[in-house]
Amino acid sequence: MSLDLPRTEPRTAHPAADEVRRRLEHARTTRLAQLKALDETGQSPGDHLVSNQRDAIKRVLTEIDEAFARVDDGTYGTCLGCSKAVPPERLEILPHTRYCVGCQGRA
Repeated sequence: MSLDLPRTEPRTAHPAADEVRRRLEHARTTRLAQLKALDETGQSPGDHLVSNQRDAIKRVLTEIDEAFARVDDGTYGTCLGCSKAVPPERLEILPHTRYCVGCQGRA
């Protein structure tokens, strides 16, 4: 998977799924821009802060890709911890989240 290309997965006919995909794509584009900015700072590869930031952004990109897969298989919005619905407000703020607030605290 190339990190610099937008996702072009098959779209569903469901408008809510299209909105979720739009939010996920925005989150992905934002993280890719952050990663690019870090690469352009000219920091040495041994800089632990930059390295940690880069690793955190890559983890989020993986979570975003996993969220795209959950949209495709119909499990998006279901907490992976308790199997209950993740509140829409949480998904709006953090569209790639896998857990409700309670389960996130325990994860």
